[in-house]
Amino acid sequence: MPQAALGVSPAEGSAYVGIDTLQEQTRQRALRRGYTFNLLVVGRSGLGKSTLVNTLFKSSVARRKDGKEEPLPSTTQVKKVETTVSEGGVKLHLTVTDTPGFGDHINNENCWEPIISYIEQQYSRYLEEEQKVQRLLRIPDTRVHCCLYFIPPSGHSLSSLDVEVLRRLDKVTNVVPIIAKADTLTMEERDTFKERIRADLKDHGIKNYPLDDTSEAEFAKMKERLPFAVVGSSQWHEVHGRKVLGRRSTWGLVEVENKAHNDFACLRDMLIRTHMQDLIDCTAEVHYENYRRAKLTPLQNGDAAESKKGDAQSKL
Repeated sequence: MPQAALGVSPAEGSAYVGIDTLQEQTRQRALRRGYTFNLLVVGRSGLGKSTLVNTLFKSSVARRKDGKEEPLPSTTQVKKVETTVSEGGVKLHLTVTDTPGFGDHINNENCWEPIISYIEQQYSRYLEEEQKVQRLLRIPDTRVHCCLYFIPPSGHSLSSLDVEVLRRLDKVTNVVPIIAKADTLTMEERDTFKERIRADLKDHGIKNYPLDDTSEAEFAKMKERLPFAVVGSSQWHEVHGRKVLGRRSTWGLVEVENKAHNDFACLRDMLIRTHMQDLIDCTAEVHYENYRRAKLTPLQNGDAAESKKGDAQSKL
């Protein structure tokens, strides 16, 4: 664009304005406020949900039994743990919501209802605050930004329960399917299992994150890995003079952060290092927006009908 169109004379063309500092200003503002990320984990007991989340954030942030026996809930429950994780001067307000009792009973009919209800309750709270005349300047964001759905390493297709739950979850939140305890499968079994799951997701019209209409190269590489076949562990082992997280068996050691062994590092990079902000934005711009429209459209239509009725009466 010509300099004259910008209101800058040719003689002043080399003058520094400082627009490039906006990025740093935004960064400093975000650092003062801190970041918020809300993670939901869904899966049957014994799949290592808490261990994986604790491994992801290198901290005890998820609910754990610590070796103590806990009675199995009679129905699916929703329990959340809130904490603040700090690294390099950046504060992350993290909420991890677990779903004990999910899929653990003989009759799992409607076991997904407490989960869907919880997600929608967070949208409702946000919408209620947003509509107030005197509202908070910064509305606390408790909306679920990502759901990690744990699939048992059976090597078969998705179960009917998995299909039913995923079909409902993908309508209300960002779903990332993962194969739990992937070290129980050989590499060949793992690849075959991934292909079956991808086929099941496509056949049943289930959309996972990233959404299918995303064509960016970085998302395309991520899609090739889905569903993530992961291994979680809090045990450190020494390998060639270095400490690594891993799971040791009679035949060897599976290194948690080794991309040649499993997809844990890819999952962590996506959740934390490359796409956390995109998950937050997708929640606000897609899932919450869908919820907001569904709730407000009937009210708007009702107001319009009342207005037309009033106009008709005034003409009589």
